[in-house]
Amino acid sequence: MSHDFDPPQDQSVQPQPHRHACGNLFGCGEVQGTGVLREDIKDAAVTNRAADRLLHMDEVNQEQLDGFLSARGRSRRRLLRASSFMGALAGIGPWFSKLAHAADALDGDNLAGSAGAQKKKKEDEPGRVHVVESNDKTVRLGVYDTTLDPILKIDSGDTISYPNTWSHFLNQMQPGVPVETLAKLRVSNPGHGPHSIIGPVYVNGAEPGDVLEVRYKHIRPFDWGAVFNNPGQLGTGLLAQDFPEGQVKYLKLDLPNMTAEFNPNIHVPLKPFQGTLGVAPPDGYYPALTPGVTSSVPPGPHGGNTDLSEMVEGSTMFIPVWKPGALIFTGDSHAVQGDGEINLSALETRMQELRIEVVLHKQKNFAWPVAETATHWITLGLDKDLNVAMTLAARNAINFLASRADLTKLDAYALCSIAVSFRVTQVVDIVRGVHAMIPKNLFAAGLRKQITVV
Repeated sequence: MSHDFDPPQDQSVQPQPHRHACGNLFGCGEVQGTGVLREDIKDAAVTNRAADRLLHMDEVNQEQLDGFLSARGRSRRRLLRASSFMGALAGIGPWFSKLAHAADALDGDNLAGSAGAQKKKKEDEPGRVHVVESNDKTVRLGVYDTTLDPILKIDSGDTISYPNTWSHFLNQMQPGVPVETLAKLRVSNPGHGPHSIIGPVYVNGAEPGDVLEVRYKHIRPFDWGAVFNNPGQLGTGLLAQDFPEGQVKYLKLDLPNMTAEFNPNIHVPLKPFQGTLGVAPPDGYYPALTPGVTSSVPPGPHGGNTDLSEMVEGSTMFIPVWKPGALIFTGDSHAVQGDGEINLSALETRMQELRIEVVLHKQKNFAWPVAETATHWITLGLDKDLNVAMTLAARNAINFLASRADLTKLDAYALCSIAVSFRVTQVVDIVRGVHAMIPKNLFAAGLRKQITVV
């Protein structure tokens, strides 16, 4: 499969008619509405309100959504303690030299169907390293397709290396490709995101109710990135009506100094992270394009396109499992992004290598993802209404503190107001995000060591 791209001569954009109340946001396709919709719960969980691009679309009733999650074993009970984030981070460096040898195993028991022969490891042994190349057998455009056979099966504690990941639109976004071509690729694939999605990866033993701990071990971008807004007629981004003209800027990345030159007088520090990493979503969270196939655009209880810029090298995301095997998908590589991501894009790029370690925790019953960095614990709120997303992030932060820091919920509420920062993660992925930054340095050393996510 060739990945060279020659922009067509006719670069005019003819958007398809948009006949539904989705806010015209990127990747919405022809589905009705956004957010949590399922035929048997739609009438109870969703109330109609007047349309508004950011805040007044069909609002999810969170109390009843929580009931739906509870019915699937995702109630908002306390997150159970199991192990410390820092307790298992040692030891990957000395054995990563096995990576080259691991590549030779791709035709053997690393591939789907044969990984069942892997023997169960002792918990104190380092996991295996698996290499997943981006090619036409491992990458799909803009969807989480759970009907596909797994491209790989792994055990808890294993590491996955993703070398030479693809840029958007199956690697067709390359320096020099004009925004009109990017817009045409968008309207040619209704319902799909722009992301080149790698997966699914099956985690042996993972079942609904479990939690995947995904540790970001190494993140290295290519030496270029693109930031773009589509022509306003496509309705994407926060201010589409303000910018009828589209634009794409390709920036050279100075990797030794970790900066990008926006112009000769502006240099942006790089902060590479993977915009999209998640598992198969719960049934009914978002309308499927076909059974088992959902857009990669909206984030949710499954993680996915959270666009959380804190997920840099050394950070960790804890993601609830909703389907047997979890089914990990990833894509959407970023060199840097501001919170909000207002024009639609971060500094979009490819990765020379993304390397993650995956640890399975049994029956922790999370309702939403939780993240951790060296300096913060991070709770998420996700909803198509930004106000609801803020409320969710706050409640999740309060519950986190009350269940781990020996606080009453009332005191946790007060602490969040004076010491926890709530930031808009993104407003351009149909389901919007707010994340709560809980500083670890608030807590005395002894208490800080006791606070664990799982």
